Amino acid sequence: MALRVVSQRAVTSLAQGVRGLSTGHQNNSKVAVLGAAGGIGQPLSLLLKQSPLVTQLSLFDIVNTPGVAADLSHIETPAKVTGHVGNDQLIDALKGCDVVVIPAGVPRKPGMTRDDLFNTNASIVRDLVQGCAKACPKAILCIISNPVNSTVPIASEVLKKNGVYDPKRVFGVSTLDVVRANTFVGEAKGFDPTKVNVPVIGGHSGVTIIPLISQCTPSVSFSTDELDKLTKRIQDAGTEVVKAKAGTGSATLSMAFAGARFTFSVLKALSGQSGIIECAYVKSDITASTYFATPILLGRNGIEKNLGLGKISDFETQLLKIAIPEIGRAHV
Repeated sequence: MALRVVSQRAVTSLAQGVRGLSTGHQNNSKVAVLGAAGGIGQPLSLLLKQSPLVTQLSLFDIVNTPGVAADLSHIETPAKVTGHVGNDQLIDALKGCDVVVIPAGVPRKPGMTRDDLFNTNASIVRDLVQGCAKACPKAILCIISNPVNSTVPIASEVLKKNGVYDPKRVFGVSTLDVVRANTFVGEAKGFDPTKVNVPVIGGHSGVTIIPLISQCTPSVSFSTDELDKLTKRIQDAGTEVVKAKAGTGSATLSMAFAGARFTFSVLKALSGQSGIIECAYVKSDITASTYFATPILLGRNGIEKNLGLGKISDFETQLLKIAIPEIGRAHV
């Protein structure tokens, strides 16, 4: 039953957000995007600006934010947009925020792994979350910056040091893995991808990404060879885009779509809507890994309930055995 709720939400959530449709639960929400002038940040901010769930949209980056804010402010939707540039304006950008989305950092280039991004992006996330701890300690944090397997633990440690850590309010946005799984399964079976839901658990890079195709709705079946190839494509989809862009960037547009979808789900849950479920990378006791992505029932305070693994196949069990040590290494 829970997975059917996910599927229904997947069909309607983003459409309601970007088309300006009333959801019946109007928010009075301030959302910040940190890294708003970047390749993910700009299209993400555009999608958020179009949503009736957002009352104030606060855009922050180290360069170019005033121009992005001015551009978006001309769009005929109610959300008020402010632009903040440079580290001395970070606190002002974050004051009063209900949700903070963090796509800041350098993108992956050909030949780079997400681990190669660690040295640069880890310090960026650390400093931004330090600002969150001071200016909006109760905000929901949605972390997109890679490597998510590492940046979520880093953000959590910063919040702990400031005495404001609430594991129910810190999310690694792994939604793009779900979006890709839905798309690829839909293509393989000739289904409308908006009517497909594949939970994706584990982490957010390579072999740590575990699509639970056995739990797909509608139910699907593949040969062992097809299942192996499909799983590897989902796991390596980020690299597929990096190679296709030939050095000009990584998955920015699809990540913005996925980030907006997750943010809309969080806002709907904050406003009191029930039955909102998304897979996300969170503090977890479901497996031996301290942080782990599973389907999460969202509520007014962030995580309402971790829905766990459910019944998984033998093939997926083997993927899990490979993934957990890799995720553990990301926490060191």
